Amino acid sequence: MSTPTSREDFPHTPGFCAWCGEEMPGQQRGRPRKFCSRSCRQRAYEQRASQPAADAPAPTGTRPGTPGDTGDELGDQLFELRCAAEDLVTAMDERAEPAELRGMATDLVRLAHRAEQLNHPQPPGRA
Repeated sequence: MSTPTSREDFPHTPGFCAWCGEEMPGQQRGRPRKFCSRSCRQRAYEQRASQPAADAPAPTGTRPGTPGDTGDELGDQLFELRCAAEDLVTAMDERAEPAELRGMATDLVRLAHRAEQLNHPQPPGRA
């Protein structure tokens, strides 16, 4: 049997694998299974994950097409900021040299400014 190219090519029927279409043995209890094996479940996941991001709706609170105004970018910046802060605390606990701590603190301030600019972008022509 050839492998379906998408889930729509093989609609799910209870009692049959949603990926390969093989009949599955009956279950005694619990939620009915969709896939006959882990490999079929993995293939279905890979197929879903490979779909272009354009199919997904825009996150709430963003304006599509506006550069620097996405929640993903801000979330990435905040994660980077938190990691830098944790690195600074670790370096302080390990009694790092003052010059190294100053460099890490400078990086932390730079990351905070970048995250702040993503959250509150400046209008064109203003710096």
